[in-house]
Amino acid sequence: MGARFEELAWRETPIGEISLRRRRDPALDAEVYEVKLDDEYLMSSAFPVAEIELARLGLAPLTGDALDVVVGGLGLGYTARTALEDPRVRSLVVVEAIEDVIDWHRRDLLPFAAGLATDPRTRFVRADFFAAVAGGGLDPDEPGRRFHAVLLDVDHSPRQVLHPSHAPFYTVDGLRRLAALLHPEGVFALWSNDPPDTAFQRTLTEVFPTSVAHVVRFPNPLQGREAANTVYVARH
Repeated sequence: MGARFEELAWRETPIGEISLRRRRDPALDAEVYEVKLDDEYLMSSAFPVAEIELARLGLAPLTGDALDVVVGGLGLGYTARTALEDPRVRSLVVVEAIEDVIDWHRRDLLPFAAGLATDPRTRFVRADFFAAVAGGGLDPDEPGRRFHAVLLDVDHSPRQVLHPSHAPFYTVDGLRRLAALLHPEGVFALWSNDPPDTAFQRTLTEVFPTSVAHVVRFPNPLQGREAANTVYVARH
């Protein structure tokens, strides 16, 4: 493969072939880690701003100093690692459908996520987040357990899902099942690659008393322009 490119891990999964790659990007003068699903790029360490902000914006409205948090979708670990930087977080359950992704972190393949797997507050749960919500629990050891925050980053957006089975989650009924797993005044925060979606915001307001769509902007030097993602923050 050459010194400038290395495939660190690869696996066939029910939703396609997932791989973790590392390459040297001369334009950024840095090593870039990328996750691909088949031929589609899922995430890159070159642009982690919105994944980091998902944790910061999701935890910001909460009060108290003993927060129990769920991260849905582990990926490169930016959201989970940022959540642990908040000293109020007492426990972190990371729900990830693909065992190999969890293994990347246990094997320390991602230097910027160092400490995530070994932090005593962290527990990895190998499960389909959407099936777990539909089944009434995100903690297999404590069915029905409630959390102060659920931070979700799996699909590209509520309209662009990685698998058709995810779509029901983004309906009123699906979000009500999620809300039942939150403490009063708990937070559901969602990353999206798309601009704010008015229809989805209306769906959120049918379930949650308050919701805000934050546009997170960041420079994209590879394209010579500004890019943007959306972080929805809804409070129970």
